[in-house]
Amino acid sequence: MKIGAIIQARTSSSRLPRKVLKPLPFDSGICVLQQVIRRVSKSQLIDEVIVATSNHEEDQEIVDVAKKENINYYCGSLSNVLQRYYNAAKQNYLDVIVRITSDCPCMDSNIIDKIVQNHLDLGADYTSNSLTESFPRGIDVEVINFDVLERAYLEASHGYEKEHVTPFIYKSHPNEFKINNYVNDDDNSNIRITLDTPQDYSLLCCVYDNLYENNNFFTLDDILELFDKKPWIMAINEDIIQKKVCSTLSEELEEAINLCDVQDLNKAKEFIENHFGV
Repeated sequence: MKIGAIIQARTSSSRLPRKVLKPLPFDSGICVLQQVIRRVSKSQLIDEVIVATSNHEEDQEIVDVAKKENINYYCGSLSNVLQRYYNAAKQNYLDVIVRITSDCPCMDSNIIDKIVQNHLDLGADYTSNSLTESFPRGIDVEVINFDVLERAYLEASHGYEKEHVTPFIYKSHPNEFKINNYVNDDDNSNIRITLDTPQDYSLLCCVYDNLYENNNFFTLDDILELFDKKPWIMAINEDIIQKKVCSTLSEELEEAINLCDVQDLNKAKEFIENHFGV
């Protein structure tokens, strides 16, 4: 059985373009994507690490990083990320796929191994540690059997299923798969160590400035200990709202109302409620 991690990466992020090519630590000559690759490669259970990017010209820089790190890569559709994952997995003869996103430079290989082992022990079709939020945002791991990924690729019809890779499994057809929800012992879901915004980048630079020199592969426990000692670091991005995967208009309207509440947009909230019956 071959287990492979596929890291999806692109340069065209809407909120922070070229974010995965930003240096981390700051001014270090090492980019975010390189840190993700190196940290995932520390896993004891993953046999191969692959970068899946688009075939657009601007993403050639992603390919260059993969070559520099001496790992395989696949170039495919920019918008159909599910297709990218399927083709990358098939091309590299993977039996089990670990899905990682390239905006998670604090990924902990110990946690990856625990989740993969749990997936294998339970004989699950799909395992995720984010269906119930308990881990920090940025320690997101999904494990998918190839036959399940193949079915999703062949049968997915909605745009959000193709863009976000796994909703076909856990959202559209949850009763047709053995889904394993991996939950952390402690709820740290209020912590944000992912990279979507300039505030996130500032926080990650602080984390790396404090931890990287002593241990290039610092763990989640190290980060939590740092935040206990210096809670002000967590405040840097505490107001950032994580984008949510919505599959229906009603879900999008509910999310819009939540955003109206956060921004005190009372007239807009009243309009949505009155006109859409939410």
